[in-house]
Amino acid sequence: MSRIFTVSFASVYPHYLTKVEKKGRTVADLHEVIEWLTGYDEKALAAHIAAETTFEDFFASVSINPKASLITGSICGHKVREIEDPLMQQIRYLDKLVDELAKGKAMEKVPRA
Repeated sequence: MSRIFTVSFASVYPHYLTKVEKKGRTVADLHEVIEWLTGYDEKALAAHIAAETTFEDFFASVSINPKASLITGSICGHKVREIEDPLMQQIRYLDKLVDELAKGKAMEKVPRA
């Protein structure tokens, strides 16, 4: 099991937020891509942050957007489509979406249509 699985989502969330805000994106932009990927609304997301849910538990109760498989490219040197562990792939999907926001990709193109 990877160490990231037991890290709390709440401990990484501020880093996601800082990363996107440095590039002029908003918390609403970040939440939009998280909601697109996971289906969590603002209330559910806030509950996971408050409960300091681990990444394993954060992704355990989601229905990943079926279009997430359209996310391509590399994150941390690994092609997201080639990651075999489903949980690690879901975490890396989220990382990739955050990276795309931070790199200035048009908001309408970050969530796959």
